[in-house]
Amino acid sequence: MRLFAAVLPPEDVTAEVAVVVDELGKLPGAEGLRWTGRPGWHFTLAFYGEVDDALVPDLSARLERAAHRTDPFALELRGGGHFGRRALWIGATGDVRTMRLLAERSEAAARKAGVPMEEHRAYRPHLTVARSRGPADFAPYTALLNDFAGRPWTVGELRLVRSNLPRSGVPGERPRYETLARWPLGSGD
Repeated sequence: MRLFAAVLPPEDVTAEVAVVVDELGKLPGAEGLRWTGRPGWHFTLAFYGEVDDALVPDLSARLERAAHRTDPFALELRGGGHFGRRALWIGATGDVRTMRLLAERSEAAARKAGVPMEEHRAYRPHLTVARSRGPADFAPYTALLNDFAGRPWTVGELRLVRSNLPRSGVPGERPRYETLARWPLGSGD
């Protein structure tokens, strides 16, 4: 299974994202980008890639402990940026320190469960809204996102998500995401 640990924004927050993404979609060149859409809006904390089914129970138990050891925290979407010339994202502000801690714990859970992980990278919270197959100029998009500030919310759960990649070959088909488990934050030592 292709898995990752994630935080998902609540529906009222994704409704705000939808409004700003609609505006971004009106900019010149927007039709050449692959927009992620509401079902794909999440904050990946740790990407695990293909995980052997036998490792999932231990991974899940360790993620549950990580969730219980992390208190709920405040977050809001704000601004935006891009990774190279391939991905456009909306950033986060608020208790980003606790979000980074949860990301580190999610990565450590996988390592301890025996999931092979790539080299550790510093966590940068972001919600990807568009990708480009080739190099893209994201400057007009990030300029519009500079003024974006979403409503604050309290992150209260950690999720283990399965990514089902498109198989049909139909242009524009997106991955489908399925929550396998969710755990409330807090109430642990």
